[in-house]
Amino acid sequence: METTLAAKLRLHFPEYVFLAVAAVFAVGFCAVSSAQQARVTHAQAVERARQIVAKMTLDEKITEMHGVHDATRYRMVPGIPRLGIPDLHMTNGPAGVGPGGASPQPPATAMPAPIALAAPWDPALAREYGKLEGEETRSLGSQLFEVPDVKIARVPHGGRVFESFGEDPFLDARIAVPAIEGVQSTGIMANVKHYLANNQEADRHNVDEEIGERALREIYMPTFEAAIKEAHSASLMCAYPKANGAFNCENAPLLNGVLKKDWGFDGFVLSDWGATHSTVPSARNGLDLEMPTGIYFADELRKAVDTGQVPVADLDEKLVRRFAKEIEFGDFGPQPGAPTDRSSSVGWEPKPQPIPAFEHGAISRKIAAQGMVLLKNEGDLLPLNSQELRSVLLVGPYAVRPNTGGGGSSHVMPLYTITPYDGLGAALGLQIHLTVMDGSDIDAAAAAAKRSQVAIVMVGDQDSEGRDQSLELPSAQNNLIAAVASANPKTVVVVKSGSAILMPWIANVSAVLEAWYPGEEDGNAVADLLLGKVNPSGKLPLTFPRSAEDTLASNPDQYPGVNGVAHYSEGLGVGYRAYTAHHIPPLFPFGFGLSYTQFSFGGFKVSQQPGNAKATVSFQVQNTGKVAGAEVAQLYLGFPEIAEGNEPPLQLKGFQKVMLNPGERKTLELKLDTRAFSYWSEKARDWQVAKGEFEVMVGDSSANTPLKANLTIR
Repeated sequence: METTLAAKLRLHFPEYVFLAVAAVFAVGFCAVSSAQQARVTHAQAVERARQIVAKMTLDEKITEMHGVHDATRYRMVPGIPRLGIPDLHMTNGPAGVGPGGASPQPPATAMPAPIALAAPWDPALAREYGKLEGEETRSLGSQLFEVPDVKIARVPHGGRVFESFGEDPFLDARIAVPAIEGVQSTGIMANVKHYLANNQEADRHNVDEEIGERALREIYMPTFEAAIKEAHSASLMCAYPKANGAFNCENAPLLNGVLKKDWGFDGFVLSDWGATHSTVPSARNGLDLEMPTGIYFADELRKAVDTGQVPVADLDEKLVRRFAKEIEFGDFGPQPGAPTDRSSSVGWEPKPQPIPAFEHGAISRKIAAQGMVLLKNEGDLLPLNSQELRSVLLVGPYAVRPNTGGGGSSHVMPLYTITPYDGLGAALGLQIHLTVMDGSDIDAAAAAAKRSQVAIVMVGDQDSEGRDQSLELPSAQNNLIAAVASANPKTVVVVKSGSAILMPWIANVSAVLEAWYPGEEDGNAVADLLLGKVNPSGKLPLTFPRSAEDTLASNPDQYPGVNGVAHYSEGLGVGYRAYTAHHIPPLFPFGFGLSYTQFSFGGFKVSQQPGNAKATVSFQVQNTGKVAGAEVAQLYLGFPEIAEGNEPPLQLKGFQKVMLNPGERKTLELKLDTRAFSYWSEKARDWQVAKGEFEVMVGDSSANTPLKANLTIR
């Protein structure tokens, strides 16, 4: 059942052998690395863009306002050769290079799902992830990569939770910023999406999401704000649904107001595919480019210009925005008068370079392993000791096939795949008898479990854009787990899911590993964790509930909405904030994750800067176990009472991952800036520092913060 010869080589040959044959499986082209090349300044790019736009006819301007889709062209905006305007090609993400303009879709490295990228709580990995994706985007001939997807996981049922970074805006932003920086370091334009509050697939094209201003600013906007102000994302994609009565792609307060005025966004806004609903409102209220075609921004836009409803100056401003960004990223070639070595431009004049299939596969494997979360390990069953094992049962639908990623526009055609049975088989070695079954015959699986020392059940789901999902695994999978666990007390469950799932069998199994969608290196990455080659250090980026009734799905008015309206009446009570406020015990809390070693926290000190709403929090983390491992120290704040309405009881405001050898202790220091102590005041229409006593909490999850101290802001 192995999918490619490359995968066999990846498993069974030394590193130097399969790297030598990597070019056999390589595809595409890429430019010279842009990391060492200097970009033109934004001011220079704007000036050149204005000069180009001044030479355009009105018909040419209209041509550049929308994409095209015909027999040979898709996901692109055609260029104008006489003016040196190149075609603009786009490709989808965010779990690797997905569908672009080519048919059939070319293969690329299938990365672990973005929810798995959030789980390591490691910005450096996010930057590496983005850089790899940027390199492959260029290899496959596009200039814009539609990533990252930074929606908040308001409900775990969301069909695209697997594409996002979880339920917390602070964690979301700290992963999104380096991911964008990684993409754009390669000379590829990033496209942060979907603005705004595209938090469900149910009725996504029409639902009106009624969201209070404070919740918008504190929960749903911070990651976009960081993407613009810190990472300088070149572009932004507006979303399908309505927000407070207006479709997102014609929403003047959100686009012209918050995005372009308040945050100073100097890039361009393109619509999600088919998310444009009008001509004049969209053109006047902030949309710069309609995709995938010109239903509203072609002939209808020309009519609106001719009748004076849309000024030509508006078109010019939109084109200057886009052309300037393309010029900054080198897509128009070098600046006039610049030397031909492209020293003033990035990414121009591509040179053929193959995708390094196995090198990038190794990065995918590393990130997948780092993102897996150990949820239960009773009796220290894991890691498995191959020296003591004689027989292992590997069973389940995702034991016999890899789960490389979710469905929809983010689907990647992998360069190769490692199946679970090949990955585990190679790790165990020939001396251990490995029985592999798909689990369709539950009685046979239970009988095999009785004959085996350890049973590993691999289950999962297949989330996809376009539909939300139940948190329940298929009943056949739950029944399989129950039967195997009844037959063998040493049962390990490996879950490959795109979001939280319910676990009715949790009390009856010894170990649970959340592997998310691991990407093309599925079999190897999971085996790395099960055999202890990698010590798990992932932490949950979203809460796992005990029942669906503990989520917003219990109230249809909130989700998925009634009569076309979803009321975000929970306000700030999203994810762990709500569980804590309402004293609802989750199955596994936000930030939770076990290790094969143990850690302790101590030496707590909070230092406040006199006269400023800023503080430094220092503490020690020690590895008290017997093996090396990494811990994620998490800093939460509890706010004082606020007259306009209280904040949730605790909010993530800082974190740091630290690697420690057995017995090693390190002092960590986290800084809290003024924004950390602030809330959005609807009265002042601005951020305000809360006055009074804050509680500072540090620990290893939102539910376990052993270090506590008070700090007063006067």
